[in-house]
Amino acid sequence: MCASHDSNPLAQLAGIQGWLIDLDGVIYRGDQLLAGAPEFVTALREERIPFLFLTNNSSRTPAQYAERLTRMGIPAGPQDFYTSSQATAEYLARHAPPGTPIFVIGMDGIRQALEEAGFRITSEPYEAAYCVVGYDNRITYQDLALATRAVFAGARLIGTNPDPTLPVEDGFIPGAGSILAAVATAAGVTPLIIGKPEPTMLSLALERLGVPAERAAIVGDRLNTDVAGGLRLGLFTVLVLTGSTSRQDAERSTVQPHLIVEDLVELLSLWKRRHNLPTTALAE
Repeated sequence: MCASHDSNPLAQLAGIQGWLIDLDGVIYRGDQLLAGAPEFVTALREERIPFLFLTNNSSRTPAQYAERLTRMGIPAGPQDFYTSSQATAEYLARHAPPGTPIFVIGMDGIRQALEEAGFRITSEPYEAAYCVVGYDNRITYQDLALATRAVFAGARLIGTNPDPTLPVEDGFIPGAGSILAAVATAAGVTPLIIGKPEPTMLSLALERLGVPAERAAIVGDRLNTDVAGGLRLGLFTVLVLTGSTSRQDAERSTVQPHLIVEDLVELLSLWKRRHNLPTTALAE
């Protein structure tokens, strides 16, 4: 446990009224459910603490995420999730009219979100007003070429998130940030990024959560997205060491969370201890 901002982070935990919970590296890693995840979610529900599963991964729809998490042992519905795809579509809906043509690199999550917001997805790069890049494990060189042409032709480059990698069971794979970097480098532009650590997605998520930033917490596995974004908006930040960040990484970083825990087992133990809830079989 590490308290970098407050001599008593447990006192701050007691005042938390809502949680933003990352998925990859926090709840699961690839197809492996991580220790303490079901118990932590159950405890929040029992105490009626509002939460959202918040993910930079734009590949799946909320319904697909809900189905996956339910299958893994944590019952959930689409309303429990807020993704970078939803945030991107919501942001664009506030800045562009329905029917605006958008060139997309991405999978079901971002495509459905944009279509539900009233945008028209186009494969013609020269008519696109925006070029939106998310995670896509089916990407081809032609996709990168067309996206670059769209930006050269005047499309605004939007990234769902900057994550260079995704954690999987046996290591890491390239993430949306790596794909975005290829297009941005080729086109010579700086993209607008919606997901963590940028404030857009987190601000929109807090609106949905209905909890002010000073009473909300974010738990994630990345210092440069989850923690940095949370600190920027004034959230209580918790780093778990089950994903992309090691304790050595955290100790060397200039980005310091309020609390570092090994996993959700430890976080739940600390949270229950502070609230004087009944103890469980979880080891401290």
